[in-house]
Amino acid sequence: MTGTARKRPDPAFLELDHEFAHDPHTALERVRAAGGSMSGSLRGAPARLFVDDADVRTILSDRRFVVDSASLAPSSDEGASLSRDELLRHLGMEPDLVVYVTQGLLDKDGIDHVRLRKLVSRAFTVRRVREMRPKVQAIADRLLEELPAHAEDGSVDLLEHFAYPLPIAVICDLVGVPEEEREVWRRWSHTLTSFALDDPALLNRTIGALVEAARRLIVGHREREYDDLLADLVRISDDDGDRLSEDELITMIFSLVIAGHETTAGLIGNGTHALLTHPEQLSLLKDDPTLLPSAVHELLRWCGPVFQTRMRYPTEDVELRSGTARRGEAVIAMISGANRDPEAHPEPERLDVTRHRGRPGEAHVAFGHGLHYCLGAALARMEGEVAFGSLTSAFPDLSLDPARPPVRRPNPGFNRFEDLYVRL
Repeated sequence: MTGTARKRPDPAFLELDHEFAHDPHTALERVRAAGGSMSGSLRGAPARLFVDDADVRTILSDRRFVVDSASLAPSSDEGASLSRDELLRHLGMEPDLVVYVTQGLLDKDGIDHVRLRKLVSRAFTVRRVREMRPKVQAIADRLLEELPAHAEDGSVDLLEHFAYPLPIAVICDLVGVPEEEREVWRRWSHTLTSFALDDPALLNRTIGALVEAARRLIVGHREREYDDLLADLVRISDDDGDRLSEDELITMIFSLVIAGHETTAGLIGNGTHALLTHPEQLSLLKDDPTLLPSAVHELLRWCGPVFQTRMRYPTEDVELRSGTARRGEAVIAMISGANRDPEAHPEPERLDVTRHRGRPGEAHVAFGHGLHYCLGAALARMEGEVAFGSLTSAFPDLSLDPARPPVRRPNPGFNRFEDLYVRL
């Protein structure tokens, strides 16, 4: 017999790129069965994974965990983790592009994070989001009215013609990306969130194109008067570069656009599939539209679009429920694991759109927790409510197309389909 026998996975080690990417929930339960934490790797970088709700919340809220490993004091410890800059350079990113993916909100700790967050937070307050709802509803209504025209033999890709166009129209309008450029921004962001690190040349082309597009937007906003978030940011950068540098402004633009639509599109796609494969839950929602807020929370918990947060680094040894996070080692808070923790969510495998009804706050961590809690959480929830409510109302007989089952490509970071064909 010829050939090489397939190596069995190490029971005490989890490769996020392989085992987890192909079967995330089984992998997470293996970590839980091992006590809630396990050594692993992501893109060859070692990390320790934590899946229990209590540990995930601590990692995301305790200031002893930082996202910028370069901020740690020098240590003589062997095996110290690579900084994010070093890792990206190691994976083939051009040095002059690294700054644009390491200077955003998600990359900053403490005062620097607060400084950047304050510059944009007023655009995402609950009041502003409530005021935006009629416009979001109008966009959803238009897309749904046009949906039958995109159907072929009664089947239409809901991701292509509804789940993506809705949130990208909303965030681009808010930020200041003109309508004629939105499709290319969508393609660029999809490339980045599809783990383009497998292809350094594609990664560099995409980041370079985003940087140049952001520069053009900035120039345009300096030449003309606009009433959008980017206009405010450009004025701040021009008046006081210490509050917002030019590099940070560029990073802020494409960070907001990418984060502002990719995850929401994933929520709409995943959530629609979940409802269509759980008809009893869909019936509950159709019969009682007041369940929409609870349903959105449950879909975020049960099939949220993001599996994990980026790596954190303890500034000192931290005792967690599932073990010790050692100073300087990379740790990953698996929010998908926390959202299926049976101690936090009884019968976690059961989809129940009534689960969150009447409960204050959020029981899940789909939007993160602590300082880095998702800036656009209120907007995403509102878009989800509009999307699911409008879709089920416009097409009460909506069903999956059995001839075209949805494609889900393995991805250790994002939980999403590549397409979702439905019959109207």
